[in-house]
Amino acid sequence: MDILNYKCPACGAPLRFDSAKQLLVCDSCGNEFEAAAMEQLNADMEEKKDEFEFEEYHGEDLGEGVVYTCPSCGGEIIGDANTIATKCPYCDNPTVMSGNVSGMLRPDLVIPFKLSKEDAKKGLINFYKDKKLMPNAFKDENRINEIQGIYVPFWLFDCDASASASFRATRVRTWSDRNYNYTRTDYFNIYREGVGSFEKVPVDGSTKMDDAMMEAIEPYDISEAIPFGSAYLTGYLADKYDVDEKASEPRAGDRVKTSMNMFLRQSVEGYSTVTTTNSGCSTKNGKATYALLPVWILNTKWKDKLYTFAMNGQTGKFIGNLPCDKGKFWRMLLIIAAAVAVPLAAILLLLFM
Repeated sequence: MDILNYKCPACGAPLRFDSAKQLLVCDSCGNEFEAAAMEQLNADMEEKKDEFEFEEYHGEDLGEGVVYTCPSCGGEIIGDANTIATKCPYCDNPTVMSGNVSGMLRPDLVIPFKLSKEDAKKGLINFYKDKKLMPNAFKDENRINEIQGIYVPFWLFDCDASASASFRATRVRTWSDRNYNYTRTDYFNIYREGVGSFEKVPVDGSTKMDDAMMEAIEPYDISEAIPFGSAYLTGYLADKYDVDEKASEPRAGDRVKTSMNMFLRQSVEGYSTVTTTNSGCSTKNGKATYALLPVWILNTKWKDKLYTFAMNGQTGKFIGNLPCDKGKFWRMLLIIAAAVAVPLAAILLLLFM
């Protein structure tokens, strides 16, 4: 499999995509380039392969793993069959596996990173803030530095939907006279149906990513998605999908069904209680768009348990699960108990003096 480096036309140093500038930048000479311009330059170079001699670099398939040769230093880059973008562990050179983003595997859209690694680190620190029972080791700077920017493969589904639902509702009225309190409950059977059109319903296409976590950092502003270009991947990690469009359809259908049921339920107003007794939803005219969306990820272990934090690389929405330091928990519980016990003892002393 061919691999691709984006190098500065001025000095030959590797380029990286700068999320703040939305440009490819050279850290060596300071030059900056539009991603589209570098894409065109690489396309022109590809056309001239027959006129000039170019050295091609390929990956060696080793079963589940693939070893690539870095074009800059010759070092070995370990990846797998789904790797799209990574970096050389020896020279830190950003590398794109072009074979995984060509032909039928080429994404349609990409949302470039809008937030930098520093933004992600600040988001993580703010997420930690005021978590008094969190172990001190989680605040270690070296751990925070391990956060990685990853382009996650998503399928974005469009479809038309029609749904119906039946509800059992009650309306309760109470009143009183001089002798009694009265309650009257009226029961209603309610039916609703409706149609809707959905655009770009996201479903992540990677088994490496937790589905619930990827949904939790939504929404993305899909209007900011642009036609895919591999230049946007430089400096980040990326994988191609390993859950295809067909396998992702049921999850997209469940999300559409949930939204339609919620829409129908919200139309039933003015009742004391409402219970759904039956519902159904069907879709048609479905199609999917393949996109790469930006996510900042930190995976870390604490006492043999894995903890994962994720931040939307476009909006900054941050989620994660945190461990509890049992020592801190019991110390805080003792402090609270002591704080309650002292005034309680004083009250009892006054009552029985």
